[in-house]
Amino acid sequence: MATTSAVPTTPPMLSDTSGEAPARRRKKSDRRFQTPADLIVFIVLCLGAITMLLPLAWMVSTSLKTQENVFILPPQWIPDPIVWENYLRIWEAGPILTGIINSSIVSLTVISVGTLTSCFAAYGFSKMRIPGKNAIFLGLLAGIMIPFPALMIPTFMLFSQIGWVDTLLPLIVPGLFGNLMMVFFLRQYLMSIPDSLIEAAVIDGATHPQIFGRIVLPLIRPAIAAQVILWFMGTWNDYLGPIIYLNSENVQTLQLVIANFNATYAVQTDYPLIMAASIVSLLPVLAVFLVFQRQIIESIALTGNKG
Repeated sequence: MATTSAVPTTPPMLSDTSGEAPARRRKKSDRRFQTPADLIVFIVLCLGAITMLLPLAWMVSTSLKTQENVFILPPQWIPDPIVWENYLRIWEAGPILTGIINSSIVSLTVISVGTLTSCFAAYGFSKMRIPGKNAIFLGLLAGIMIPFPALMIPTFMLFSQIGWVDTLLPLIVPGLFGNLMMVFFLRQYLMSIPDSLIEAAVIDGATHPQIFGRIVLPLIRPAIAAQVILWFMGTWNDYLGPIIYLNSENVQTLQLVIANFNATYAVQTDYPLIMAASIVSLLPVLAVFLVFQRQIIESIALTGNKG
């Protein structure tokens, strides 16, 4: 007579939960502060973030107030009433649309062409065999050390002699040849890519433009995104260059238009109008950051992994 022996089995609930319970405990412990110092650092960072956001919040609040409510005590953080008409008045108070168009022409032209030339220069300085490239690169870096005030008069005289003053060309043409800080950053980023990868592509018959477009460009895309947003912010918010070269109203950039708003309407204590114009000038920079924020975070993460 055949007998069957009972094989002890592990209950399904125990086998399932035995592996998940430590994971849950780890997740819960990760959310807690390990030491009191972690809590202090967290509180300090939150206070710093709030401190940096307060001026922006006050600017938004002021742009929605009436002129009288700007000076009332205690200050109103939430306007009562909310005056949306301030954002309609800015288009009639000055040539703000012309400023947006001119700033867009300068920024988009410089960023699109200058980023391409900067990437090519960084690739050449890091991966191509060019005689004396290190000396040339050091010479370019030395140019960064020269303060811009020392160059203002010579560059103004140069552009004046060739008839570029009161046009957008002095703001566009120099940027078409690239950005030295972007070249430096991308060159250092490319130095981490093995030379054997480039040499293997050359042996397979690929040209340098093909290597750059198919191998190098996908690898440095996060770094390019981080530099593009920084360069765009600098170009869009540039005030010193336009105030030196631009005089006519039809070629003024947005920052000059807002400066004229400040000079004209601050006397009239029309600060809501000035703040509304400032918010409009902030929106393109905010939009660029939102578009490239994932690439910027990837760039920071990759940079940390390389260390």
